[in-house]
Amino acid sequence: MAVHLGEIVTEDFTIPSDTPGINLHIRNKRQHARDAFADERVLLMTHGATYSSASVYDVELDGFSFMDYLASHGYDVYAVDIRGYGGSSRPSEMEQPAGDNPPVVRTDIAVRDLATAADFVRSRRQISKLNILGMSWGGTVAGAYVSRNNAKVNKLVLVAPQWLSTKPAPIDTGAPLGSYRVINVAETKERWLAAVPENKRSSFIPCGWFERWAAVTLETDSWDETRSSHTIRAPSGAVQDIREYWTAGKPYYNPGDITTPTLLVHAEWDRDAPLEITMEFFTSLTGASYRRWVEIGEGTHLILLERNRLQAYSSIWSFLDEDHTPAR
Repeated sequence: MAVHLGEIVTEDFTIPSDTPGINLHIRNKRQHARDAFADERVLLMTHGATYSSASVYDVELDGFSFMDYLASHGYDVYAVDIRGYGGSSRPSEMEQPAGDNPPVVRTDIAVRDLATAADFVRSRRQISKLNILGMSWGGTVAGAYVSRNNAKVNKLVLVAPQWLSTKPAPIDTGAPLGSYRVINVAETKERWLAAVPENKRSSFIPCGWFERWAAVTLETDSWDETRSSHTIRAPSGAVQDIREYWTAGKPYYNPGDITTPTLLVHAEWDRDAPLEITMEFFTSLTGASYRRWVEIGEGTHLILLERNRLQAYSSIWSFLDEDHTPAR
């Protein structure tokens, strides 16, 4: 599929959070010729528990990123880094040995940071509503935010969101948790491909894509130690919440409280959000004015970065683009 981008403008913003000394990084991409947008053309995204927004949404693969793709289709696209990730401030505990402090950046904090970012975007564009997208843990953050702020949201997109599970989450090794985890980016590929059938692995991630992703991901953490060890830090708060909520049979929020149109995107080989769990989540979206499930074959939890990514991109774009109100 050919993608014609045109000229895309990139702006980076640093805004204060609701905590003194903690700032949030927001990236914006849009077409060069446009600087005014109706609320239905504005989208704010947030990331999962391990990688920042740039690492998930703005890695240039085969000439363009997910943010570029949406911007080229006329959207004013924003992506926020929750504190502790990417270009946002690290809590002071993350500058100390991980074992010295308990997990930081719990989901409550992330929802507050998303709310701060949403207020900034609405104020900047002088709009009353916007669209929200989140993946994985970011789906929990986005879903919880929307469930409490339906009047401020046009549509919600969730990519492989969390839900209740009787099995340990792959992200949780079961080890004691400090304030943050250390992720070896070079070793990520093995885990990424673990759920892919062996005969599909050699061509699953196109040549050079993993290396490009790894380079961008390493640049998202300014921790000097990472330069020699090929590692990044990720707050442990999301994993602590998996233990206290999702694998303890306790939903963090009620999906039935979401009333906005909602799209759920899921991939066949996703081990972090297995099919049966995702189906249970989808059926719990009882309050949405309408809801849709898109299942993508031959993809994993990181479908937005894989060879079949355009299936996810186009599904999200078409959902956001449509004007559909169910008859009553």
